[in-house]
Amino acid sequence: MHARIRSFIYCMLFNIFLLLAGLSVLVWSADKFVYGAGAFARNLGLPPMLIGLTIVAMGSSAPEMFVAASASMAGMPDTAVGNVLGSNVANVSLILGLTALLGAIAVSSKTLKREIPMMLGATVLAGYFLHDQYLSRSEGVTLLALFFGLMGYLIWHALTNKNKDPLADEADAEIPKDVPTAKAVLWLIIGLVLLPLSADWMVEGAVGIAKSFGLSDLVIGLTIIAVGTSLPELAACVAGVLKKEDDLAIGNIVGSNLFNILAVLAIPGLIAPGVIDAAAAGRDFYMVLGTSCALALLVLSTGKQRELKRWHGALLLISFIGYQYSLFQSH
Repeated sequence: MHARIRSFIYCMLFNIFLLLAGLSVLVWSADKFVYGAGAFARNLGLPPMLIGLTIVAMGSSAPEMFVAASASMAGMPDTAVGNVLGSNVANVSLILGLTALLGAIAVSSKTLKREIPMMLGATVLAGYFLHDQYLSRSEGVTLLALFFGLMGYLIWHALTNKNKDPLADEADAEIPKDVPTAKAVLWLIIGLVLLPLSADWMVEGAVGIAKSFGLSDLVIGLTIIAVGTSLPELAACVAGVLKKEDDLAIGNIVGSNLFNILAVLAIPGLIAPGVIDAAAAGRDFYMVLGTSCALALLVLSTGKQRELKRWHGALLLISFIGYQYSLFQSH
């Protein structure tokens, strides 16, 4: 009996180590990937607004992408889908909630007012694809095609739009300057090598811990993994608000949610199409839709000042805590 308990403790400690090591390297390598890609893009002469809306936003979603691929290849599409839905909920309710508690967040960017309806549209489409509790390869292809279409639109708009946007100045300030191209490429490669490795460690550790407590693949993705992969967005948002780059903080959330729905949700459809947990199509999708609509209302309907106040942040945070509690209660 003692040997069995000792074996359980050793196994749990190993899984905790794997989870924390994977998470630490995942967040670090995502940051280095963004640093290298952003510096390389600047050296190529791409507009800062374009770099901010594409490379930086994609970089903050890199952990979700690699975790979704790792989980899908391990035959756990529910974990991949849960990661997308859980990350989008965490981005708005946890991360924006915590960020707003630091102080009111002002919104002035016209770009955000264009991107938020896109995010809502992508969310509704994801709900339509999930409602039959089956994610097919053709739906994965459709999501990926829309992702590349959105990238094309953002590139075209950034290259042709000459109007100044507060988000452009804030994005410019965040992109590394005077970085030699060789150094930028080196960090880009290091990020690309470590991201999939650390994603594997994180998934393996999280699954080992969660299975010990009888959690489903979906709930593993919605909780432990979703919060972990959202840490780059948390760091970016807090840093943005502390630097008074409020539009960039919200832009990171909107861009990440858009990419999660279109690019990350496409991954389980492409790699492991099949039946999806019914809760994902019901309870969890409606939570994503609800938090996305709340973000749209807060950003687009906050009056002349257009500010997210501390009490907005408190409400968002309470909704996240309540949602997490309901997930664990269901098990």
